[in-house]
Amino acid sequence: MLKAVLPQTSADFARAIIMPNLVPPVVSCRDASAYRERIMAALPGDHDFEPLMTLYLTETTDPDDVEQGARSGLVKALKLYPAGATTNSESGVRSIEAIYPVLEKMSEIDLPLCVHGEVTDPEIDIFDREAVFIERVLSPIRERFPDLRIVMEHLTTEDGVQFVKGAGHRTSATITTHHLIINRNAILVGGIKPHYYCLPVAKREKHRLALREAATSGDGKFFLGTDSAPHLASAKESPCGCAGIFSASNTLSCLAHVFEQDGALDQFEAFVSLNGPSFYGLPLNEDRVRFFKGADPVEFPGEIAVGEDSVVLFDPGFPLYWRHEAVTD
Repeated sequence: MLKAVLPQTSADFARAIIMPNLVPPVVSCRDASAYRERIMAALPGDHDFEPLMTLYLTETTDPDDVEQGARSGLVKALKLYPAGATTNSESGVRSIEAIYPVLEKMSEIDLPLCVHGEVTDPEIDIFDREAVFIERVLSPIRERFPDLRIVMEHLTTEDGVQFVKGAGHRTSATITTHHLIINRNAILVGGIKPHYYCLPVAKREKHRLALREAATSGDGKFFLGTDSAPHLASAKESPCGCAGIFSASNTLSCLAHVFEQDGALDQFEAFVSLNGPSFYGLPLNEDRVRFFKGADPVEFPGEIAVGEDSVVLFDPGFPLYWRHEAVTD
């Protein structure tokens, strides 16, 4: 899988925050180093790409190991998965209080916390999980650790947008390509569409519009996080299909379409390339690309072969005309 899909990401992106929810999960600096080596070994020789490694936060995470990884430059963030919230999250956190020592260390050394923002209580409707998470979990963390940098990843609700806007400069959020384009109707109307199923699940149209407003507003608190997740088509198209949308190949064309549609092409660069590095304290990429709109649609492969199976690319539901090329002058 890594050899099949990594070239799709590294063709357009010079770096990416690498999620740690593998089997087994990436829980230590040793795990992160080994995973980074596997990524670099699979990278096409003509692609310049930097994997930004994260650790999977558990109730037994060692604060000293976290500090060592951060100070070495290997570890760029920790990822909080509530247990059972998403793909390979069984090792995630059940007791927030149990991770307070790690959060204290992260605040001390200024290491960002990436958050999958959903509760997993069975009595909570799946469409309400993000809003309840903000109330029960994220707000108390934000109040207890005011200096901790927090990224609420793959935001999906108007509630989340409002929380991030009002939470101070140490709180930000990523928004995915697909959540800017689809709402929950895309999954369910006219038959179940398994390749639109992701977690957090797409919400009502009012939430999609709130995400569009945030992404295109120029507010530096919001930036691109594709959450591009490759799953085999056979696993998606099954009686219990897995969550995840793969969008690495056509994300930039999709986003250019969205920003043009909303009259915000002047904010496109900030959302895609500037706001994220600024929040993470990373230098901006020096290479540049130029976007232009062609007369004919761009042809993207609908599927990427993985052995005898495939990964299906996100279909935005409309033709894509935006292309880009490296700026050499």
